[in-house]
Amino acid sequence: MNYQLLLEKTRDHVLAYYNTHGNSKLIYHNAEHTEGVVTAASQIASNYQLSSKDYFVVMAAAWFHDLGYLVDIAHHEQKGIELATEFFKENKVSDKQLELINGCITATKMPQTPHTLLEEIICDADLFHLGTSDFVENDKKIREEYNLLHNTDIDKFAWREKTLTFLEGHTYFTDYCQNLLNDTQEENIEELKKKIAKAQKKGKHHADEADIAPVLTTTTEPVAPMSEKEEKKKKKELEAEKPDKGIETMFRISSSNHQRLSDMADRKAHIMITVNSIILSAIISLVLRRLSEYGYLIVPSFILLTISLLAMTFSILSTRPSIPKGIFTKEDVDQKRVNLLFFGNFYKMPLSDFTYGMEKMMLDREFLYGSLIKDVYSQGVVLGKKYHLLRIAYNIFMYGLIASIVAFIIAVAFFSHR
Repeated sequence: MNYQLLLEKTRDHVLAYYNTHGNSKLIYHNAEHTEGVVTAASQIASNYQLSSKDYFVVMAAAWFHDLGYLVDIAHHEQKGIELATEFFKENKVSDKQLELINGCITATKMPQTPHTLLEEIICDADLFHLGTSDFVENDKKIREEYNLLHNTDIDKFAWREKTLTFLEGHTYFTDYCQNLLNDTQEENIEELKKKIAKAQKKGKHHADEADIAPVLTTTTEPVAPMSEKEEKKKKKELEAEKPDKGIETMFRISSSNHQRLSDMADRKAHIMITVNSIILSAIISLVLRRLSEYGYLIVPSFILLTISLLAMTFSILSTRPSIPKGIFTKEDVDQKRVNLLFFGNFYKMPLSDFTYGMEKMMLDREFLYGSLIKDVYSQGVVLGKKYHLLRIAYNIFMYGLIASIVAFIIAVAFFSHR
């Protein structure tokens, strides 16, 4: 199946549907928003190097995820699924892929509930703007749309409070969006707090809680208002959860960054090993056999041979794995001395002992976070060693290559005629 051609057909179909079924009250959930989500989904998906089938699933879901707004706002996800099913069945898309597309659309329903990477991508694409400079403008559009659809006029200060609650409780699912958007999302949160504090200082009063519904869920169907008691309880829960979420996000991002740096180091080492392997092969097979005829090239040839060998050796050392003994005792677990998050500490242990250690760690917050800290530290130590050895390899190669070329020039210029 030509997925690229089908995606172009999907785009034309969806945009045409917006043109023929447009609703002037949909200030935010319109074709412009859908195209923005498609762009964001493509950006995120490209980072994960999806197969053509999976990429098609994500992009197809992005095009249809909000099309249901033009049919039934309160149940737009289900209507979007129905529209997608009708269109893709006509275009011979398999039931399995259609199920994946529908799953992605369903996952965008608030609160978002993604279960797979594809669903995480579409969920993050749908709320991509929360971590960008476009947040303020989009927030205004959502408020305007809400007021038009429900014939109301929500006070902007109350809207900001609800927006702040939503933003503080929101977390991106993919590592890519966490790394890319978390900082700007925090900036948007701080900016909202400043605006709210400034309004309170001026004596602005918020609208009654009963007059408004929780907002900024990127859905504009009516939502039952919470009582003051429920609102306070929810705020306390959010505050209680926030530090843990922040800590977990920190560890996840740190671990992800370390993994990327480790992959980069391995690629650099692979490049160095490959290049020097070619140089060594060329010297041994071509140059050394002819040194009897060209004796003046002995010194520069052996300089090049030596630097290639050294650079290759240090590159190999940087990628050579170091594995611990793989055994721990129950005493190590009880004393919280072992890091069970690294396979090298348990790969020789029986499952029962490993299970005991993991259960102990999961029930002990201090043990758990201590293990995470040790894991991040251990990754950093390994990375430091890798990059130190790689730097030596690259320095040897760079300066040695210069020295060998200079030696070749001198040999040819001054000794080739003897």
